Amino acid sequence: MFRTGARRLLSSSTRILNQSSAPQAIKVQQKGFFAKTWRYTKLTTLLAVAGSVGFVGYKVYNESHPADQIKQVPEFETGQKKKTLVILGSGWGSISLLKNLDTTLYNVVVVSPRNYFLFTPLLPSCPTGTVELRSIVEPVRSITRRSPGEVIYLEAEATSIDPVNNRVTIKQSTTVHSGHSGKDTSSSKSTVADYTGIDEITTSLSYDYLVVGVGAQPSTFGIPGVAENSVFLKEVSDSVTIRKRLMDVIEAANILPKGDSERKRLLSIVVCGGGPTGVEVAGELQDYIDQDLKKWMPEVADELKVTLVEALPNVLNMFNAKLVEYTKEVFAETNIILRTNTMVKKVSDKNVHASHKLKDGSTESVEIPYGLLIWATGNAPRDITRDLISKVDEQKNARRGLLVDERMLLDGTDNIFALGDCTFTKYAPTAQVAFQEGIFLAKHFAKLHELESLKYTLANPKPTDNTDRLTKKLTKLEQKLPVFQYNHQGSLAYIGSERAVADLVWGDWSNITSGGSFTYLFWRSAYIYMCLSVKNQILVCFDWVKVSLFGRDCSKE
Repeated sequence: MFRTGARRLLSSSTRILNQSSAPQAIKVQQKGFFAKTWRYTKLTTLLAVAGSVGFVGYKVYNESHPADQIKQVPEFETGQKKKTLVILGSGWGSISLLKNLDTTLYNVVVVSPRNYFLFTPLLPSCPTGTVELRSIVEPVRSITRRSPGEVIYLEAEATSIDPVNNRVTIKQSTTVHSGHSGKDTSSSKSTVADYTGIDEITTSLSYDYLVVGVGAQPSTFGIPGVAENSVFLKEVSDSVTIRKRLMDVIEAANILPKGDSERKRLLSIVVCGGGPTGVEVAGELQDYIDQDLKKWMPEVADELKVTLVEALPNVLNMFNAKLVEYTKEVFAETNIILRTNTMVKKVSDKNVHASHKLKDGSTESVEIPYGLLIWATGNAPRDITRDLISKVDEQKNARRGLLVDERMLLDGTDNIFALGDCTFTKYAPTAQVAFQEGIFLAKHFAKLHELESLKYTLANPKPTDNTDRLTKKLTKLEQKLPVFQYNHQGSLAYIGSERAVADLVWGDWSNITSGGSFTYLFWRSAYIYMCLSVKNQILVCFDWVKVSLFGRDCSKE
């Protein structure tokens, strides 16, 4: 009996001990679970960071160490002539074509007065120093050097095209501007003779295929005084000019006493054009005033006024109506003066003379004083485009750009193609359109080479060649040459105060519209993704980090 009682007591004690130790065991298990989860999280994060750094390093190395290229030759090994493809321009369309083209199929020559590609969507960020100019340019030679086949680049401007004899006349060029310099409407000038004594070089090139991607110049719409008194925003030099003039008028105004009418005029910045470029540059300028100049130059910053002038009833007309209203609200909140239904009639050296349409349909004359006038509206054909239009009968009715068919072939020719802003099509003259046209043309030239190879083989058959089969293949390829189809992916615009608007297309069935700070982050991410090289992506990110840490400076240069 004693043994039975002892056994029960021992059993009871064991249960009590087990019950009392159970919470401790659970705590130990929980602690072990969280420790293990934390350990795996750290390991995963470390591997992700290492993988990302390794991937970026690999991309940087590949960009910095191009492979050997296949040299240009007059003929292929089969004896077939290797045709010469001349590409005019270094903008979105031409560079997109070059990057996607199999350059081993042609002897490719690129002619452009601008020896770099300019990432224009971020150009409005440059005058204020949000992004450095060197961060959004990519040398043409860097792009040509990474091509599989050798590409010849010539820093020159095409001045004349002979579509009958297949020749293009080029002029050596070293400086680039938007196409208006006072009364000068050319897009480039030579400065080599100024310090070398070398006369301006003019020569000509023969081509089998020619691609015209020279873009457009800003349109003044024939308004008196615009070319002489305003600054455009299309090239690197424009950004530098805007920066210099902005700081010039601010420092000049600072000398004058407060309340002086001339001081008020100098501190008035007017932007003409309610498209994405005009809206973005107005937003960037107001950010610069609010976030930086008020710290470093408070004596004038409060008096600086940014005015956006637009002839139509609304800005950003290609965007959803809700986004247009949101943009107006942000402008009102950030003190950007918005003048819609205001058409510029004349520009003097100190005032913009315009006609404002009232709600009742009548108009009134308005005068807007300015210290800095930025013209960011409309495109006009360049001289080389007008020259080509005059030489092709089918182009006689072209007024706003070259007329092309569904495969980007110039109407009235069989070997001249055109893309981008120098053409007049049913699509808007945007970088997105030109980029997709370049991709299409690269594939089209691959098809053309395949056709030429089949024709050469049929003209010079070998005993082993099945000419009937090759003839059928040739006919099938000619009948099924694809046509260009534009895939609109949406529009983005920065509107200031670290907010943006996005009107995106999701597949074939849905549109996504959004605006605000989150959209601003998406805007930044999208533009980083679209940058041409890893170098540009890294430099732009560094610029943004630098501005967030130190702000923008108030120096002139």
